Amino acid sequence: MPCRRGIRAIVLTVFTAAIPLQAVAPTLRQSARTLDVYWIDVEGGAATLIVSPLGQSLLVDTGWRKDDRDATRIFDVASRVAGLKKIDWLVITHYHNDHLGGVGVLAKMMPIERCLDHGENVEARAAAAAEEWAIYLEACKDKRSQPTLGSKIPVPGLDITVAAVDGQLIAHAINGGGPNDPTLCANPVLKRPDAGENGRSVGFLLKYGAFTFLDLGDLTWNKEIEMVCPVNRLGKVDLVQVNHHGMDLSGTPEFLKSIGARVAVMNNGPRKGGIDSYLDTVKAAPGLEDLWQLHTSFLAEKPHNTTEDHIANRG
Repeated sequence: MPCRRGIRAIVLTVFTAAIPLQAVAPTLRQSARTLDVYWIDVEGGAATLIVSPLGQSLLVDTGWRKDDRDATRIFDVASRVAGLKKIDWLVITHYHNDHLGGVGVLAKMMPIERCLDHGENVEARAAAAAEEWAIYLEACKDKRSQPTLGSKIPVPGLDITVAAVDGQLIAHAINGGGPNDPTLCANPVLKRPDAGENGRSVGFLLKYGAFTFLDLGDLTWNKEIEMVCPVNRLGKVDLVQVNHHGMDLSGTPEFLKSIGARVAVMNNGPRKGGIDSYLDTVKAAPGLEDLWQLHTSFLAEKPHNTTEDHIANRG
């Protein structure tokens, strides 16, 4: 794939019905009013840039801090490709280094208007992590707020509902959800409860016309089951960014079968996420048409990865 440092990405452009995805180095954003989503390659971290039909922006997470690499890549896509002068909304799903790290440098490169997060950091912080937390607090000083379950992130032209925050999940079914198949939820396998940052991820369901996109950050295994059993609180979605980079702390069959996504994007790195069992579970989900990966996963045997033409970065 022809690409250059800073703009390796998977790009989604939504008109009103079609969901074309491209694993490309994108050119300038189309002048037509579309919903554009860019999964920026931060090599196993997370950075998803959403640009509304009216030109408003929502960035979800900022990748790693090291060498300013990820902030530079985000800035390049946001400014040169999407034509943005600022980030209107920054959502930090949780405070792990691969999601929080780029915010300080990015805030110096372009204005960030508002920051949404789940509240305080609940994990013990080593020196490096404490430093990144302090950088985030400074970058988002007087700009932070915490959304409530069921509230809207007010990006004009889009309907974005907060479905998870600070370990809590939306209590009522949205998007046509309702009681789930009792056989699917009869005997779910649970894992050790997660009281840390992953399970406190801010997550949302985005609607644009008839199109739906689900991003729940690094929401973990037991929370996924709670979200769909006995009631599927999310309904069916067109597109899902799979939870937790495709790591085995997430990825329950119950969750993936319930949401019935047509397209899944796995924001993995070469050796972060994308394990074989998660890849197989995604590909086996009913209704799935395409699985896209940011990288070839070297943690999985080759047959478990998606097809090469659906991998943005194959090395």
